[in-house]
Amino acid sequence: MAAEVAGGFVLFDCGLGPRVLARRLQQVGLGVERLKALVLTHEHTDHVKGLAALVKRFSGPMYATAGTWEALGGIPPGGELLRAGRPTLVEGLGVLPVSVSHDALEPVGFVLENGQVRVGVVTDTGVVTELLLERLAGCHGLFLEANHDLDMLRFGPYPPVLKQRIASRHGHLSNEQARDALERLAHDGLRTVVAMHLSEENNRPALVVQELSRVLAGSPVKLAVAGQREPLSVAVEEGR
Repeated sequence: MAAEVAGGFVLFDCGLGPRVLARRLQQVGLGVERLKALVLTHEHTDHVKGLAALVKRFSGPMYATAGTWEALGGIPPGGELLRAGRPTLVEGLGVLPVSVSHDALEPVGFVLENGQVRVGVVTDTGVVTELLLERLAGCHGLFLEANHDLDMLRFGPYPPVLKQRIASRHGHLSNEQARDALERLAHDGLRTVVAMHLSEENNRPALVVQELSRVLAGSPVKLAVAGQREPLSVAVEEGR
């Protein structure tokens, strides 16, 4: 995920190799040379696969929690520390790390603010805690994990231990859990919801839309589903 800032953009996670990343960015009008900072949610491969290559080419600041840096072998040159609950200014963008429930050393989601728009980003969590709901309250945009359909996971090809991990409190949100969280977070100022981190084996965009539309039907909120194969460009507008 990338967020535009003055003179460039801030990249959140880098699970793609340099060539694919450059191509995806170009498709949404962002040249990789305009990268101003990198912010990491946690150390799992699908979120940091391109980090080693990026570090060789990028000399700007990189932010992660102490646990994430520890899992990645230490703080690299240009590395900065994030702490859950403590806001940080990253290239003029307010970044508030928020603790999430996932099987990583110190994973976080984020609330982003630029003075006009407030956006919540939760890529990986097994549950939506009351604290997380409190932090995400009042957002104009929500980028929320909808990883799996319960029946597709239950009857799908994954081995039992992996199914148990995904469905656990430290795994990933189901479509139903995302719906329940959205029901708590919907308000008059909400303008955009993006469902993301969908499993290609255990979910389908149509199922996500069906579930989240139970909350958003009849509202002015724009609903989009991010896929793994193509980039998605979304403008989050300020609500009332």
